[in-house]
This record gives sequence, structure tokens and C-alpha cells, in this order.
Amino acid sequence: MNEQIVESATPSRSLGLRPIVVSGRLTAGSLLLAGLAWVVRAGWEVRLAMAGEPASGPPDQGDGVHRALNGLEDSYHLVTSIGGGAAFLCALLFLSWMWRVRDNARVLTGQPPKYAGIWVYLGWLVPIVNLWFPRGIVADAFRTTAPGRKLPVSVNVWWALWVIGMLGGVGIMYRDSTDKLIARAYTEVWPLLVSDAAVIGAAVAGAFAVRAVTAVQVERIRQEQPGVAAVSAAGAVEG
Repeated sequence: MNEQIVESATPSRSLGLRPIVVSGRLTAGSLLLAGLAWVVRAGWEVRLAMAGEPASGPPDQGDGVHRALNGLEDSYHLVTSIGGGAAFLCALLFLSWMWRVRDNARVLTGQPPKYAGIWVYLGWLVPIVNLWFPRGIVADAFRTTAPGRKLPVSVNVWWALWVIGMLGGVGIMYRDSTDKLIARAYTEVWPLLVSDAAVIGAAVAGAFAVRAVTAVQVERIRQEQPGVAAVSAAGAVEG
């Protein structure tokens, strides 16, 4: 009940803050869900490696020719599709959360964000800048909200592991087609598993990072708006 009060009452106040408690919890949960999806995916890649490549060769045989998939390969397609759905949900929730913490930091302190709003989206897509802009937006929101406080270790761990997974080609936005990933699992499964482990670690660390940044903003809201926000902010931090 208290959380409903802060989510509905706080944003309507003069500060114009955006609801953050539920958004933070949903985002952290979606990160863990995406991490679980990659655990399952890694398990299927191990199964493919153990089964070995069929005598007919890889699914993608070049020049636009694809052979019929066997049962294990077909199930890997299903696993990656489900994982893709979890990743898409995670991306939507994470972007929404980033917007909220960025805007709340600006409202709470009156300081303009270090990064323009368009980079909340393009920062993930534009080559080179996607190696640091998303982390920078999260770090800037934390440091602006809580000046003088040390950035949570989970933020740096999340981003380092994310970049490793992305550069390995099997991050959440992987480059290879599913058939090519199957071929890689047959011939070089260990690089795939290392990248999968990085993505899984990034998802777990990201969940902790989201909780930490959210908790700092809830604490700041409690300081700025004693009364309504104080009661529910305490529950949000403890939860």
C-alpha cells in the first residue's frame, strides 16, 4: 500500500519526479530473466557440441542453401527465440528505467544530464560510443543524485561483462544467425560459452546495479520530500 502511495503521490508533487520503485524492480527482474534464458541457451550449445556436427554438415551450407534441421537444432532455434523475447522485454524495461533515473536526477538536483536524451537509445546502437555511453548515463544519474558517493561496483562489473559478451558476438544483440551459432557450437563451443557466461554475469550484476541506483534515488526523494515519500521510500530500500 505504501509503495502505491509513493508511486502515485510523489510524481504529482512540485518536483515532477517520475515513479521509480516499480520500474526498478521490473527492470531488475527482467535482467535476471534474460540471464536465465542465456543459461538455458548455453546448455543447448553444450548439447550441440556433445552431439557433434551431422555428416550432412552445418545447417547453413553457403550460397543460400540450408539443410533441414534435426530435432536438437530445431529446439535450439526455439530456445534462442524465447531468449530473444526475454531480451526484448528486458531492453524495453531497461530503457524506460534509464529515462526515469536520468530525469529524476535532473529534477532532484537541477543539474542538466551529461548526456542528451537521444543517447538513451542511440547510445546502445552507434558503434564506438556504445562501448561507454550507456554506462555513462547510469553512472551520471547515480553521481548526480548522490554526489560524493562511490559508484557501486555492480555498475562497472555489469558494463565490463556486457562489453565482453557484445564483442564476443553472442551478447543480447548478437550478430550471427542462429544457424551460424549452431555451426560454431559444433566446432568452437568454448568461445560461445565464455561469451554466454559474460552475458549471464552482466545480467546478474545489472540487476544489482539497477537496485543500487534505484535505492539511491528513493533515498534522495525521501530527503527532498519528507512525509509521504519517507514512509514508502524506506520500504523500497529494504525491499
